[in-house]
Amino acid sequence: MTTDITKTAATPAGDDASRTPLIRWIVTAGGLATVASTFTAWTYTDAFPGDLTVYGYPGGLQILTLVAGALVVLYGLASLGIKGLGWLAPTGTTKALWFFALGAFATTWFTTVAIAWQLGGLANLEPGAFAAAVASAVPLAAFALPDDTHKAKRPRELPSWAEILLIVAAFAVGMYVITYGIDTEYSELFTGYLITVGFAVAGLIKAGLTARLSGLTSKYRQVTVIAAFAAAIAFPFTQNTDTYTLIAVNILIFATVALGLNIVVGLAGLLDLGYVAFLGVGAYTAALVSGSTASAFDVQFPFWASVLTGAVVSLIFGVIIGAPTLRLRGDYLAIVTLGFGEIFRIAMGNLDGVSGPRITNGPNGVPNIPDLEFFGYNFGESHTVFGIELGAYANYYLLMLVAMALVIIVFSRAGSSRIGRAWVAIREDETAATAMGINGFRVKLIAFALGATLAGLAGTVQAHVQHTVVPEMYQFAGPVPPNSAFLLAAVILGGMGTVTGPLLGATLLYMIPAKLQFLQDYQLLGFGIALILLMRFRPEGLIANRRAQLEYHENDQLDVPDKGLTGSGVGITKAGA
Repeated sequence: MTTDITKTAATPAGDDASRTPLIRWIVTAGGLATVASTFTAWTYTDAFPGDLTVYGYPGGLQILTLVAGALVVLYGLASLGIKGLGWLAPTGTTKALWFFALGAFATTWFTTVAIAWQLGGLANLEPGAFAAAVASAVPLAAFALPDDTHKAKRPRELPSWAEILLIVAAFAVGMYVITYGIDTEYSELFTGYLITVGFAVAGLIKAGLTARLSGLTSKYRQVTVIAAFAAAIAFPFTQNTDTYTLIAVNILIFATVALGLNIVVGLAGLLDLGYVAFLGVGAYTAALVSGSTASAFDVQFPFWASVLTGAVVSLIFGVIIGAPTLRLRGDYLAIVTLGFGEIFRIAMGNLDGVSGPRITNGPNGVPNIPDLEFFGYNFGESHTVFGIELGAYANYYLLMLVAMALVIIVFSRAGSSRIGRAWVAIREDETAATAMGINGFRVKLIAFALGATLAGLAGTVQAHVQHTVVPEMYQFAGPVPPNSAFLLAAVILGGMGTVTGPLLGATLLYMIPAKLQFLQDYQLLGFGIALILLMRFRPEGLIANRRAQLEYHENDQLDVPDKGLTGSGVGITKAGA
């Protein structure tokens, strides 16, 4: 007689099966209680930002708790088999509930602890805060649920217009979430925002909803691109002032440069630790030819000419630096590029008329850079578009969107071209690629020069946005991005070899220091810890390249059932890692 002791987590037996519906109801009820608690007062004083003293409607961090609790309720109902909610979790609800429950708990307890810490004790908490803390702990019962993860079924075919509407709606929600984060007014709210969004995104991934959306975007690529840029273009029209638009402009500059570095590091596999120098070359070039009163050259190029000049000079520097150094590999190349970055910064500080020719004004840099003007459109002035007044930084934001679109096109075309495949071959194994007839030096020099050109293009706009350039802006590691360390971290964090990865990485690495001022002195420590954790748990990055994902997780497969114990009359199935 053969006994099968195979047991799957998705099909519990006995008492476990009878308790599962009860646990799901408890989790859902806890989510409802968490939502209800946000309509009570959590503190009696408005000294804590966000005004959490009002009964009847949530404010500040309570809104984030409400969102997290609502997700628990929604997926709790889906786990109970409520008709019409099955589409929310194509691959199962349990793991999604784990993350949503953690998000509600973490956001609520962060808020209550922050109130007690800032105001000086638990006496500053109203009963509503204690009720919220208890209610948010109840959904953690989801960890007692059996794992119901399964392969997603083929989705029901929808009309094309309905699928397109889903894509548009997804981008609209995504743009609202990003705008909410940029517009946060105080560090406590931004911290809670990071907690809530982080757990919510993880939950949606585990539920399989993001994978299903990804399938739709792959099916309608043109619609996806149009929707993405339409959502991005809408951002400045949602702002009343330029305060947060300036943050968005700097994020776009940072992200554009990170995409250029992604060609060098992500596609060609060249570790460049001095990449920010090419951004500086473009910025200094634009500053010197744009009519600044502090420029050593009495010239004022038009907009298009200054942009082209900055890009071409960066290209030339990329070839000059790359030609003698790209014959090196690995750590040696990294050390040489790091030296180039420092040489550039020191050289710009010495061209002051004392230590060297008077070109860059040394440590004082080149100030008073005029605003760009294109066909009579002055980017430094406010303009009314569709009845909405756009400030100066909104103009530069839209300009950087155009620049980013150009960089994305170049990256995508180059990556899928013959030269792009050669870059990947060089990255994987340069010796084998050379043996197959690829000219490794020429291919690497093209990547280096192209990356330098894209960085110089972004630098020309940065010079006019900042209205000044100084050597300290282009360090290997400094308090304010972009610098070489942050650029490299953005590429690795987001996902090397992808388009959206560096964009996400750059956004996170710029917004976090900009919003959390108290972390200024501990940025590198924090990002170092984050990179260590990333390498351990998700080495392919937040948005993984398919090839990298397969390489890093090649052993994450189900083991073949063990046939060596059949003689005992027992069939055993082993689950892989």
